[in-house]
Amino acid sequence: MFLKPPPGVIGAATVPPLSRAATALLVLALLAPFALYFGTVRSIVSIWNSSETFAHGYVILPISLWLIWRRRENFSLYPPTPYPPALLLLAVLGAGWLAAQLGEVQVVSQYTFAAMFPVAALALFGPRLAASLAFPLLFLLFAVPFGDVFVAPLIQFTADFTVAAVRATGIPVLRSGTRFELPTGNWSVVEACSGVRYLISSITLGCLYAYLTYRSTVRRVLFIGLSVLVPIVANGLRAYMIVMIGHLSGMELATGVDHIIYGWLFFGLVMFVMFWIGSFWREDTERPAAPAAKGVDGAARVPAFAHAAMPPRFAATAVAVLAICALWPAAAMVGERANHNPAPVQLDLAGIGLPQAGEFTDWKPAYLEPDARLHRVYQAGALPLGLTVLYYRNQDKEKSLISSVNRLAGYEDAWHEVDGTGRTESLGGRPLALRESMLRTKQDALMVWSFKWIGGHYTGSDYVGKLWQAASKAQLRGDDGAAVMLAVPGADPEQARATLRRFLQEHGAALDRALERQRGH
Repeated sequence: MFLKPPPGVIGAATVPPLSRAATALLVLALLAPFALYFGTVRSIVSIWNSSETFAHGYVILPISLWLIWRRRENFSLYPPTPYPPALLLLAVLGAGWLAAQLGEVQVVSQYTFAAMFPVAALALFGPRLAASLAFPLLFLLFAVPFGDVFVAPLIQFTADFTVAAVRATGIPVLRSGTRFELPTGNWSVVEACSGVRYLISSITLGCLYAYLTYRSTVRRVLFIGLSVLVPIVANGLRAYMIVMIGHLSGMELATGVDHIIYGWLFFGLVMFVMFWIGSFWREDTERPAAPAAKGVDGAARVPAFAHAAMPPRFAATAVAVLAICALWPAAAMVGERANHNPAPVQLDLAGIGLPQAGEFTDWKPAYLEPDARLHRVYQAGALPLGLTVLYYRNQDKEKSLISSVNRLAGYEDAWHEVDGTGRTESLGGRPLALRESMLRTKQDALMVWSFKWIGGHYTGSDYVGKLWQAASKAQLRGDDGAAVMLAVPGADPEQARATLRRFLQEHGAALDRALERQRGH
């Protein structure tokens, strides 16, 4: 049974469907990554289950398949023609996935995995058919739970917007970081208030709506741009309205779970208005025109692809897709076994010759639980100095040195970060890139210098740290790493910096030796 050409295509020859063997091999090549990269699939689904922000991931694959089904006539208009050059891109994605596994960069592993499907389709279908299905194939990337990186800047924007709007209303506001006080009560902008779930939902829906509603690239880009801008501004307005409701009601309304309900209702209304306005510029969808190849009789023809037999080139390409996809998980398995270090971690900082002192703060970093934790308080001249070392080995998503959930202070902790900047100091005669942060409560202030030690290298950057981790594991040297934090009272910033700098100069070498001893175990 052959597919009919779309209306309006005159003289186009129908194309026989794929043979059963070719169809089976095609399905196997496209489904195999789900089994080969099952760990990555499981990590994606676990985030869908644990976070409402990414729960929409369950509907991405069904929507993608539905969009492909809407264009099913393309398989007769543009018969699959294997495209071997795409295999090189598939290999690059596999190498990227392996590098991300070595560096424990989960989001990169997930994106490279998801990107394998459109690239595998390009290799098997050819450029013409794959291009005609580009959006449905690329829409799969929305299944990857990505967006945590935007939480901090969105929190900052929402706090800035809300405070400015409240002040413009004529209400006095006392602000400290992302927390602020009104005469009627206290407020703080936390992760749930960042609007990241509104933003991700809006972008996903906006891209789908633009694809289904417009043909013009300009209109699609403009609408997608609106779907990015509108939820950010709308979330600022939402936060302002909730603060005003709480203020005007004497903190009786919009101070609990009800403000989340108000937020979703407001977001739904904003999205409805945006899509309603966008409908005024809708364009009817056009069916693709069939390729016009002339035969000897002058009639337009479409080249046939498959009859009863499977073309050897198609079979070879499908087998190559399977082989390339299988190569990288096998390499990752070998690497994980070689890098595993069963030795326990035992930190020893006996080489630091400073008198110990009593605790001067209740601050603790909000990090994933390490293999070993060491905390000491020293009397470093006029100021006490707290040294915290968190050591990680055989890392995974539950125990990772560099993770989006690791913070100096949690969003709801008594301590909160009000300022942070990069600095370059010296440790043992080597430049040391670190981060200087100011933490505050209502009464106290702390200055914290934090940096990471990974495989013998120091850095204050998470991105550089991940590269060092991947390089160390690629050389089969393990994934040992540590977070180092130095904290002193921060009432006088210059005195605090001088104390921290002197500690690194005089005792940094002892700290370095202690970390290196662990790496050798």
